[in-house]
Amino acid sequence: MTVTSSGVSASLSRLQLQVTRRLDGLLQGEYLGLLPGPGSEAGESREYRPGDDVRRMDWPVTARTTVPHVRLTEADRELETWLAVDASASLDFGTGTMLKRELALAAAAAMTHLTVRGGNRIGALVGTGDAPVVRIPARGGRRGAQALLHRIARIQDDPGPHPAQGASGIGELLDGLARPPRRRGLVVVISDFLSPVAGWERPLKRLRVRHDLLAIEIVDPRELELPPVGVVEFVDAETGRVHTVQTSDPKLRTRYAKAAAAQRDEIADALRGAGAVRLRLRTDSDWLMDMVRFVVGRRHLRDRGSTR
Repeated sequence: MTVTSSGVSASLSRLQLQVTRRLDGLLQGEYLGLLPGPGSEAGESREYRPGDDVRRMDWPVTARTTVPHVRLTEADRELETWLAVDASASLDFGTGTMLKRELALAAAAAMTHLTVRGGNRIGALVGTGDAPVVRIPARGGRRGAQALLHRIARIQDDPGPHPAQGASGIGELLDGLARPPRRRGLVVVISDFLSPVAGWERPLKRLRVRHDLLAIEIVDPRELELPPVGVVEFVDAETGRVHTVQTSDPKLRTRYAKAAAAQRDEIADALRGAGAVRLRLRTDSDWLMDMVRFVVGRRHLRDRGSTR
């Protein structure tokens, strides 16, 4: 699926049809979001289970029964979801069935399908690097969701610097979601998270105080390991620097794989430390099936009474 300015509508229509066919029937109830968040209305108490949020401890019941209990809450009847979409130049890369940028749009389409129902609203912030962050107001209904996806797909055609002229600024994107403060809801961050962790870890933690967080990590297999294909020139899409690499060197490929694994471990640790639920999508795999497994897994956790 290649999204171009002339074929945005047709591409999105095919994408939304694909998403609808595969994901229908996996929604978690009329008023529950993709992540079974705690909601805001007080409900009943039950015994504490490993994985429960300790901030929901019901201390009066715990003291009365001498057994740890947590306070359940009723899900909000309307969920507000915000997408933070990284559209920087590092996503203009892909050696699988699609570019990372296309996979990011596909993930956004799946999220809108999974959240827009029962009066739920969805909005987005899209960052392209040096250009100002684009804010798309939250709207309800499928028509509003379709308009949002069209806007995200066309961001690269907007006036101003092209994404290739600037590096990723995920931290700025996340800060934009924190100001002004919004009602409690779900924040979905879609990015390859290749910018320095120090720039986005703290803003992500601040969002977790008020919102449930889902981090969708976009990955291409060549970012994890190199194939032995001889001399290759690599161009850094965000700086323009050119690197010539002899990929036939097994020691170089080993060092590359170790460095890539360490980088991904650092990203995973930062996301976990921020309290975000992590979903990895790859350009060379069946991303919709990965999404299905994720949704089913979250529903299973909800049924067991644990949301983390």
